[in-house]
Amino acid sequence: MLQLPKVIGHRGAMAYAPENTLESFREAHRRGATWVEIDVKLTADGVPIVMHDSSLKRTTGVDRLASEMRASELPPAVPTFEQAIACFGELGLGCNVEIKPCEGREAETARVTVETLRRLWPASLPAPLLSSFKDPSLATAREAAPEFARALLIDELKDDWRGRAEAVSAAGINTNGKRLTAVRAVEIRKAGYVLSVYTINDGDVARALVGMGVQCVISDAPDVILAALT
Repeated sequence: MLQLPKVIGHRGAMAYAPENTLESFREAHRRGATWVEIDVKLTADGVPIVMHDSSLKRTTGVDRLASEMRASELPPAVPTFEQAIACFGELGLGCNVEIKPCEGREAETARVTVETLRRLWPASLPAPLLSSFKDPSLATAREAAPEFARALLIDELKDDWRGRAEAVSAAGINTNGKRLTAVRAVEIRKAGYVLSVYTINDGDVARALVGMGVQCVISDAPDVILAALT
């Protein structure tokens, strides 16, 4: 059964350090997070890296697409997935691994992600959670590595949410906390799914969402939310 902490650091602790970097993961740990959420995509030569956007421009200033760069060309601040996993092992951090494929690489990115986890994930850590907005990525992950729990990422919950979740054998729903209604929250919990929300940085909002049935809050400022929920 999927078990998550009350709070997960979003891309590390991006309120305090550059997102999806080893520095950010260490900052999340310093601020009390026991899990972080990261984004994984592939370089041109098929190396899984930790990066949210298709382009590196916003986060590194390099105006190139990740899918067009070889791993050897990446700026030092962009960690490979392998480096991130080593960092998690060092810090004792669990991880929600979002499969964030470049267009057309949904299945490939999922396969490489789970193969990397199978090879490198430390036995001392809780099993990772795989999530994605891309149903084909989660379906591929289910077929390639059914042992890893999956959560469907949905920005706005519509009536088809349960059918989509069942199609990829999801154990959880990760959704936009600013759009979640009490009715949907009850519906998800009654159906037996673990309910997580992103990206909540206000303690009062987090408490209200937990009151609606939310079990895990993903935050840029995990320390703020941890304090609010203690």
